[in-house]
Amino acid sequence: MRPVVGVLTVAVLGVVVALAAAMFRGGFARTETITVLSPRAGLVMNPDARVQYRGVQVGKVSSIELLPGEQAAIHLAIDADRLDVIPANVNVNIASTTVFGAKFVQLSPPDVPTRDSVHPGQVLGADHVMVEVNTIFGQLVSVLSSIQSEKLNETLGAIATAMNGRGHQFGRTLSDLNSILGELNPSLSSLNHDLAVAPAVFGTYADVTPDLLDVVQSGTAISRTIVDRQRDLDSVLVSATGLAEIGDQVLNENRQPLTDVLRLLAPTTDLTNEYNQALTCALGGMDVMANNPPLDVPGVQVLAGFLWGQERYRYPENVPKVAAKGGPFCTNLPKVPYQQIAPFVVTDVGANPWKYNNPGIVLNSDGLKQLLFGTIPGPPRNSAQIGMPG
Repeated sequence: MRPVVGVLTVAVLGVVVALAAAMFRGGFARTETITVLSPRAGLVMNPDARVQYRGVQVGKVSSIELLPGEQAAIHLAIDADRLDVIPANVNVNIASTTVFGAKFVQLSPPDVPTRDSVHPGQVLGADHVMVEVNTIFGQLVSVLSSIQSEKLNETLGAIATAMNGRGHQFGRTLSDLNSILGELNPSLSSLNHDLAVAPAVFGTYADVTPDLLDVVQSGTAISRTIVDRQRDLDSVLVSATGLAEIGDQVLNENRQPLTDVLRLLAPTTDLTNEYNQALTCALGGMDVMANNPPLDVPGVQVLAGFLWGQERYRYPENVPKVAAKGGPFCTNLPKVPYQQIAPFVVTDVGANPWKYNNPGIVLNSDGLKQLLFGTIPGPPRNSAQIGMPG
């Protein structure tokens, strides 16, 4: 009986281990196949390599197929339950933890993911394959193969000779460079601003360059003219020097008379300045009259008309003032508009013909009453002072 129990125990343990290994390898997981086309699969890209999305494993590499044109088709076994979370335009990178490490497929979400998710059988393109050590060695070998060894040896020897015994100086140079960079570092923001606005400044300089060249050419012509006319310029300077000496002598000898003349002219100029507006209007009107068409010669021109009667001067309201003050009034001078009369300026230095608002001819009412009724004793009956007294 004991041998049978032992055999069953070993069999059960074997089944448990097999089931655990199968579950660990994903033998019971339902997967869907997606293909990735890549320029190359990488040195250490093997089946069962991990497939990660956002750092979480969502599948594994089932197989790798070599295609014509040195391309590789990497078939991915993605968990069927994870397909819905992977967008259809997902980015595919073949990466590794180190240069010598094993490769894995890294899926990353795009900037603008689509609403559709990947579907079974979809073909994706690899965006980037991590640089590997064989690529670095291949590029290094290609660079070294293009370099001549004797020239490289000569260059290295020259560098060694130049730096031999100058380690202290080289270290001092690096220390000074570090100090300079430390002082320059606070000004990097200003430097960045200057570099940002430099294109606009250079564009402005480019736009004004033709004008600047014209100025330079004009300056060259002026300089050439000055050189060619050097003797004339010397003569002008000598004459100007002589004139200055004579003028200095004249001013020194006549300083007091010139001062007196200017002092006497001051009141006249002040009065002229006070009436400059009136003088300007008068001279402007005279200029207009001087430019009018001439009269018919021989001949006579008569301009006549009838005007309404105006108010007389009254005492003491209209007595003229002595030394009255008031600015000049040019009204419409020097050019009076056609068929217009200059406006009347109301002042307190004379009679105002529109003060009583007489609309028509002013009659001598006192004379009319005497004509009708004879002489009436007493003062004139015109208390409102309308028209003539009476």
